[in-house]
Amino acid sequence: MTARVLDGEIITNRLDDIRAYDGVRTRRVLAFCIDYLIVGLLMIPFAIVIFFLGILTLGLGWALFGILFPIVAIAYVWSTLGGPNQATTGMRMMNIRLDRLDGLPVDGLLAVLHGVLFWAGNVILTPLILLVTLFADRKRALHDLLLGTVVTRTDR
Repeated sequence: MTARVLDGEIITNRLDDIRAYDGVRTRRVLAFCIDYLIVGLLMIPFAIVIFFLGILTLGLGWALFGILFPIVAIAYVWSTLGGPNQATTGMRMMNIRLDRLDGLPVDGLLAVLHGVLFWAGNVILTPLILLVTLFADRKRALHDLLLGTVVTRTDR
């Protein structure tokens, strides 16, 4: 790990650099929109498979439509956010990534838990999710605080 000097202060950890959080809130919202579009597009081939499965099972397979979005979204988050880049495709496009405060890499289980808490929080406490970012350190959302994670810029 390399040390940098910022305004006369030695920064040894990337998470301690205040510049890593500039514009993160806006970038997170834009990344969410991109990822939502990607998950929607990924649902199309699975919906086609479920449609034909429903025909073969005389309608029983069509019950899978009810869980199609959560399954596709969880698989997407597991494979992208829980992967080596620690970022979804939308997050990579916005130059942000998810980091753990303890320095360990984000694994698939934590990535899925992060996504599930985000969705559950939006269902129950919609305005609170984003309001917390205005007051929390490092512009962390409510589910970031609960999981010990932070979203940082990768281009700083």
